Amino acid sequence: MSSLHSWWLLAGLFTVANCATQPDQQQSNLPYVKIAPGNEDFAFRFYHQIASEEPGKNIFFSPVSISTAFAFLSLGAKSATLSQLLAGLGFNQKGISEGDIHKGFQSLLQSLNRPKAGFELSLGNAIFTNDQFTLLKKFLTDAKNFYQADALPTNFKKPQEAVKQINNYVQKQTHGKIVDVIKDLDSSVLAVLVNYIYFKAQWESPFNRNYTRNSDFFVDAKTKVQVPMMIDHDYYNYYEDKKLSCYVVQVPYKGNVKAFFVLPDQGKLKQVEAALGKDVLLKWEQSLEVGKLALSLPKFSLSTSYDVKKILNKLGVTDVFTDRADLSGITGARNLRVSKTIHKAFLNVRENGTEAAAAAVLQIGDRFGVIPVKFNRPFLFLIVDYLTKAILFMGRVNNPSVEQSQN
Repeated sequence: MSSLHSWWLLAGLFTVANCATQPDQQQSNLPYVKIAPGNEDFAFRFYHQIASEEPGKNIFFSPVSISTAFAFLSLGAKSATLSQLLAGLGFNQKGISEGDIHKGFQSLLQSLNRPKAGFELSLGNAIFTNDQFTLLKKFLTDAKNFYQADALPTNFKKPQEAVKQINNYVQKQTHGKIVDVIKDLDSSVLAVLVNYIYFKAQWESPFNRNYTRNSDFFVDAKTKVQVPMMIDHDYYNYYEDKKLSCYVVQVPYKGNVKAFFVLPDQGKLKQVEAALGKDVLLKWEQSLEVGKLALSLPKFSLSTSYDVKKILNKLGVTDVFTDRADLSGITGARNLRVSKTIHKAFLNVRENGTEAAAAAVLQIGDRFGVIPVKFNRPFLFLIVDYLTKAILFMGRVNNPSVEQSQN
């Protein structure tokens, strides 16, 4: 076997969540529907793995960004490497063909990058390649066709210039919110695959800044912190899950994207996390009812960075990171492996998404008959695109006063 060379996978993202409509039934036959269950399965398994390794820490990541990056990579994978990748991403090859998986991501990318009113959402891919690193024509064609990926010539013999080129690209695509996604490149790197996602939205009904007040947030039984708490009295879709001991509140953005905030009862966080999965999410969605809530939600920012290789190893994806890797569909030779994977994420939750949203009318009612739901202890959240059923982002807020999650 010739010398083993390295690929890097990077997934960078940014979201401004400033807290729509049901999906068109005509969309149900589009290819992205076939990959939705697998993507949901991967999202929850990835979350559970992080949660088990980082108790007490904030969590935030984009499942669809990571899934898209590795599905893209699977275009060049063969034999056991391909089977491991697809299984790790939640796809049973007996239930869905490799072709349908790529067509599903093609359809998903086209839909998520659709023109929309009220919010910005873009998801994309790129390959930075050595000038002397020849990619197979089929791989390049499929990369462009299914994953909208551009091949960008990069001189890895000048690593500082390559790092700058890649970081500038990610920074531009994420509107300046993900910077310095990589610090250096080792001498074995021949290509870097980048996936990015950018999301910025307004609440359908913004919070009024004038009502935001500092309030206690109970991190645990012994720790409390002061955080700015946004307050709203309005009608929301909500559900009290008595079996799991939690409240679920759905807060819509303008458009087809909605946020789910899940507030476990005191001491029930681990119980809710253990049950978290696509069946529970479906149950919550189907059980929502309209009620007037006195909703209190903290303003917070999260910044995270994850070694995806470490997590995927725990999910059974191993060969692609070793000398057993078969990525011969990329160059025709078995001399490639993925040496490093990085996923960086940033989240900012505020009263309004844009200046225009600040002028929106806020409905304030009296407190009679209002159900108080105060997110003043650790909670979970998901941001879901309801057209495609894609989980764009998910996470856990253990301490909203801590922006940087050390990983």
